[in-house]
Amino acid sequence: MTQQTPPTGPFSLPALSYAPAALEPHIDAQTMQIHHDKHHQTYITNLNNAVAKLPGGSKLTSAEALLKNLERLPEESRMVVRNNAGGHVNHTIFWTLMKPNGGGAPTGAIADAIKGSFGDFEKFKAAFEDAGLKRFGSGWVWLSVKKGKMELASYPYQDTPILDGGFPILGNDVWEHAYYLKYQNKRADYLKAWWNVVNWDEVNNRLKMAR
Repeated sequence: MTQQTPPTGPFSLPALSYAPAALEPHIDAQTMQIHHDKHHQTYITNLNNAVAKLPGGSKLTSAEALLKNLERLPEESRMVVRNNAGGHVNHTIFWTLMKPNGGGAPTGAIADAIKGSFGDFEKFKAAFEDAGLKRFGSGWVWLSVKKGKMELASYPYQDTPILDGGFPILGNDVWEHAYYLKYQNKRADYLKAWWNVVNWDEVNNRLKMAR
């Protein structure tokens, strides 16, 4: 992907709430800068270009609404909107799910939800990492709430639980661009290290929103 000049449109790149180097040593500054400033921006640029071509495109200001109503879009626009709205939504959530000095065991409502659905946190971590490892090629692993129940699944490319009627709670990006500069082909090491930056406060906030 190459960085492009963002066109005028309803979607824009959200700023990080921490410095790119703030998640080191678990996620390096260069990866964060490229991932946020270039990869995420490209999804936004492509999405703005796509909605500009839609009837009433300038009024479409919710990427989530686009994903929930893909069947209402012209057939030739659905895949580009799915890929790029998904990329924008996934990454926008992803940045908030991490923080400096994060990690540790979950507390509060999410701890209770994980215990009720997976037995304990260690079992949940193992299942989450396994889902990330088994995602062939590029994609995501998400914990979501769907019809009031916790659901753990991996998704290809920039797909999201929103497409299945779920509400994303906790997710990790397993595209190579998220980890390759530091971890190379060792996705398992990246998945394990990532727990050290998880923002459980935000996960609890998203669980509250889902309920």
